[in-house]
Amino acid sequence: MEKINVWGYLKEYEATKEELLKAVTEVFESGTLILGQKGRDFEQAYSDYIGVKYGVGCDNGTNAITLALRALGISDGDEVITVSNTAIPTVSAIVTAGATPVFVDIDPNTYLMDVTKVEAAITPRTKAILPVHLYGQCVDMDPLLDIARKHRLSVVEDCAQAHGAEYKGRKAGSMGDISTTSFYPTKILGAYGDGGMINTNDEEIARRLRRLRFYGAEKTYYAMEHGYNSRLDEIQAAILLTKLPKIERYISRRREIAAMYQERLAGSGLILPEEASYGRHAYYLYVVRHPNRDEIIRRLHENNIHVNISYPWPIHTMKAYEYLGWKAGDLPETEAAAKEIFSLPMYPSLTDQEVHRFIKALIACL
Repeated sequence: MEKINVWGYLKEYEATKEELLKAVTEVFESGTLILGQKGRDFEQAYSDYIGVKYGVGCDNGTNAITLALRALGISDGDEVITVSNTAIPTVSAIVTAGATPVFVDIDPNTYLMDVTKVEAAITPRTKAILPVHLYGQCVDMDPLLDIARKHRLSVVEDCAQAHGAEYKGRKAGSMGDISTTSFYPTKILGAYGDGGMINTNDEEIARRLRRLRFYGAEKTYYAMEHGYNSRLDEIQAAILLTKLPKIERYISRRREIAAMYQERLAGSGLILPEEASYGRHAYYLYVVRHPNRDEIIRRLHENNIHVNISYPWPIHTMKAYEYLGWKAGDLPETEAAAKEIFSLPMYPSLTDQEVHRFIKALIACL
């Protein structure tokens, strides 16, 4: 039986090969491979798309968060409030910036930050709140921004999984003091390698971010402050420029696939995703829940169907972060979800036939 993956890019590549190779050839022939016109054009185009003034391309979404925190002056001894139901990079970036992550639990319906838990987590050391717009859906931002203003805290949006997601008509990445994103190949807007960006409406923060990604320098060979080597290369910028005009088409197809899942899996015994009333879910992932998850996944694999778990281990339970002092039971909703959630195949080049074959196989495993 033909394999079905949770994600794949080869069909997309075949359909757009000519355009992609033309864009890459233009870079090779330009004479500039780093910090050139393609990068500047993409920074502006993506900023325009989400409705923010400035974009600073960088090498990946992890370093985007570290640079964003550094640009806000966050460093050793500071605390950043976030969630444990996220990818490792969210937390590793906070730690790399020198700060301490402080976790709050999630809303069990959306698996996003439970904003009602945030204020109780604030201490004199808290400097920022880092909401993660997970799976393609935005955190409830208005009450979160109210809390941040009340306590004079910065808000850094992690938008790696939320390209094109909307909150009350505003795009993910347009609401905080800074937003960060990843263009890792699996993303809604994915490069053919690593890539990331930081966005802001603050001109001085944008200027500092450009220094930080380039060794802290404004001129070659002279550092104004300690910085990093964290630049978006021209080839990935060129590829992303060709894909950005298609992003609404990508999201529309993802929502079509999600609608097929919603219709065919209703009443199946799976807990299906809930689209919050305040926004548009972009369905980076279609995450379902079932108490017999592991057995379901095993049986799907026997049928050459491969799904994913995002994420099986909450960050606060990992050995790397045990020094933070969190223990099992501290975040009950996060921990309960991690035992039951899994992600169904979701990418625009999935055909209706593949979706229906997957649904049939999944129902047979329930």
